[in-house]
Amino acid sequence: MKLKPLQSSLLPAAVPHDGGTLRVATYNIHKGVRGLGPRKRLEIHNLGQAMEAFDADLIFLQEVRAFHTREARRFDRTHFGWPEEGQAEFLAPEGYEAAYRSNAITRHGEHGNALLSRWPMGDVGHHDVSDHRFEQRGLLHVPVAWAGGTVHAVVVHFGLVHRSRVRQVQRLARFIEAEVPAGEMLVVAGDFNDWGERLDGPMAELGLHRASAPGARRGDSLTFPSLAPVFGLDRFYLRGLACRSMLVPRGSNWARMSDHLPLVAELMAAPGVAG
Repeated sequence: MKLKPLQSSLLPAAVPHDGGTLRVATYNIHKGVRGLGPRKRLEIHNLGQAMEAFDADLIFLQEVRAFHTREARRFDRTHFGWPEEGQAEFLAPEGYEAAYRSNAITRHGEHGNALLSRWPMGDVGHHDVSDHRFEQRGLLHVPVAWAGGTVHAVVVHFGLVHRSRVRQVQRLARFIEAEVPAGEMLVVAGDFNDWGERLDGPMAELGLHRASAPGARRGDSLTFPSLAPVFGLDRFYLRGLACRSMLVPRGSNWARMSDHLPLVAELMAAPGVAG
């Protein structure tokens, strides 16, 4: 199979966009910056190339910044510089729409979740699911017109404590019941921080099943830490869709851009779901 050209990306060429296959990617981009102290480096421009390489219909992003005054000053002196626009808009490939909502306010800026879409978006919604004042978390909800129907995309970044994540699943359940019609397709994707692999059951109770390619092994979808991944923190949970294939791009270039690796999947409408 022909590979995409981002050096060691291991990304296969996307299938033709005939309306039957939905390619999706989820990626925690670590605010576009890596390293500490004098070795801190700006990766947002490399991440822009990654978005192009995905050739995805929907890209679910976490730890995205609209602004950060201190980092903007620091990297303004570098060759490429800090982007003038927000990171979601900067990363969106030509022809894509970008939706962004902030989750957390910090001393010098903020960060949140974003969705980049090749297909037309509806109204952008945001729901606060913060469990305590030390972790500000939110859901980004965007209905997307695809294949004659609607796919509801929900971008999540759950908390670091298991009890918090369970409560966030409960809040997700109430959000879906209130905002997502029962017969429409749904993808909930992002960084679930589920180190102990304990959320599949609670998510299944909502009618959301973790995407897994036919014949896949557990190690095929490990994304964290990017240098030597041992945890599958980044996931897709589906309703009304089935997973055809899934891969994690690997290699030194991907490992340097974020502490997470991206996860890419090709989906199709489940049997009996109108598209």
